[in-house]
Amino acid sequence: MSYLKLSTAAVAVLAASTTGGFAQSRDTVQVAGSSTVLPYANIVAEAFGAETDFPTPVVEGGGSSTGRARLCEGVGPGTIDIANSSSLMSESERETCIAAGVTPIEVRFGYDGIVFASDINGPSFEFEPAHWYIALADQHFIDGELVPNELTNWSEVAEVAQSYGVEGDLPDQEINAFIPGTNHGTREVFEENVMLAGCEQGGFYDAMIEAGVDEDAAEEACMAVRTDGRSVDIEGDYTQTLANLDSTPTGMGVFGLSFYENNTDRLQVATMSGVTPSTETIAAGEYPVSRPLQFYVKEEHLGVIPGLREYVAFFVSDAIAGPGGPLSEYGLVPDPELAQVQSMVEDMGQ
Repeated sequence: MSYLKLSTAAVAVLAASTTGGFAQSRDTVQVAGSSTVLPYANIVAEAFGAETDFPTPVVEGGGSSTGRARLCEGVGPGTIDIANSSSLMSESERETCIAAGVTPIEVRFGYDGIVFASDINGPSFEFEPAHWYIALADQHFIDGELVPNELTNWSEVAEVAQSYGVEGDLPDQEINAFIPGTNHGTREVFEENVMLAGCEQGGFYDAMIEAGVDEDAAEEACMAVRTDGRSVDIEGDYTQTLANLDSTPTGMGVFGLSFYENNTDRLQVATMSGVTPSTETIAAGEYPVSRPLQFYVKEEHLGVIPGLREYVAFFVSDAIAGPGGPLSEYGLVPDPELAQVQSMVEDMGQ
């Protein structure tokens, strides 16, 4: 299937840029980073290699923070050109990049949701963010002090949540959660959009503030995950999370929407705040746990590494990232502002 053909004239226009501070000594674009973005980048890389005269880019995983760190190592053929990321680059990371002579350009290409899925043959779950905070918080703030979390069952979690005004029942099933490790961008979004949101929903954050706890310390306590074995960090990609669910049928895993949608024969998905995750509910802004997907391009490599500028333009083209393209078929929620992104890419590094 032909996704996009770049004309010779188009390639010439896209390739017009400064040559940076080093001589080109490799002819293949190199990409690393987010495991969430990895399957999308693989689809694009394979199509790019098939549909243009450039070699197929080399795409690796490793996690969002790892990819961004590698991008910021410096400039030259021994460093990567693009860092895939399911979370945004922090100001301190950007400063590290600049100090190393790297100017990172953010390119958003769509949206994805974080979903909570379990064995297809198990009971169904209807979550609120507070349920996840209560289940996985390292400590709970009770009677003015932090005490260890000793809950072991999701039904117990629902009972505690109800006592704080959060309605809903959960199945009588052990808490065995498999969440992204700290090297993943999904973990950052999980901590902020689920753990912190749940801490606030149940009133725990406000209780800490009212008791005189510093705001930063309260947020840190809200996002701290228990380490007693009820929650397991997954340092690999979603296939490792799925393997853990296979060996622990009572487990609950955190996945990207697209991965779940490509494994519906093995997984069932939970609702969050009464909304079932889907490309439609994310696009409509109804599903509460969604995030933008992006990659960061090393500006200094534009016009030096052959095919880099063309790969970026190919990635965000209508034929690839737009509605009905291969990325949306895999599960990406297309960016409604894709045209603006395309305009930015055309001017990138000029």
